[in-house]
Formats: sequence, structure tokens, C-alpha cells
Amino acid sequence: MSTTAILTEATIRDALRLVEDPEFSISIEDLGLIYALEIQGGDVHVTMTLTSMYCPAGDVILNGVGTAIEALPGVTSVGIDLVWTPTWTPERLTPAGRAQLGWDEPRIEE
Repeated sequence: MSTTAILTEATIRDALRLVEDPEFSISIEDLGLIYALEIQGGDVHVTMTLTSMYCPAGDVILNGVGTAIEALPGVTSVGIDLVWTPTWTPERLTPAGRAQLGWDEPRIEE
């Protein structure tokens, strides 16, 4: 009896939590680099950015994204669009990412 893996956004995001930005040692999920995921059957399309256009780890991160998703059962293809709009800002960090960077102190509103 064969079973077909069902890909979900949560499953893919869990896999992407294992991909770290080597400069920050924080997952790309916690950095907020993933803008969108589209799943059609076994085809997964990722829209993402990097912390800057000049990110020296860009190739490593993009390869990590492809490898992490391709390793999931049921994936037949992965497409990645690297975009620069909207620009990444620290506001995209998750609370866990902020804590890992030591930025978990309360913000002072002026």
C-alpha cells in the first residue's frame, strides 16, 4: 500500500527552520526571509529575499532552501524567486529571532 505525502505550508516552513543564515546563525524563517510559499501537488514555489542585496551568504542560503524542500516526501520540484521588494528590515524578525539576537528588550515608543 503506498501513501502519498501531503505537503503543507507548515511542513515546508518547519523544514526551512533548519536553514540558517550563516552570518547570524538564525533560521531564515526567524529572520523573516520567506515572503510566500505556493504548493501545487509536489511543486513548491518560494518567494524570498535576503537581508541585503550584497549578502555574501546568498548562494549558501538559496542552496539550503532548495535542499531542505527537496528532501521532503512528495516534492517533485522547487522554484525559488529571489526578490528585493519589499526590502528586508529587522521588523520581519520573529520574536524568537529577536531573542536570539538579544533584541528582545521592549521597544520604547516616542
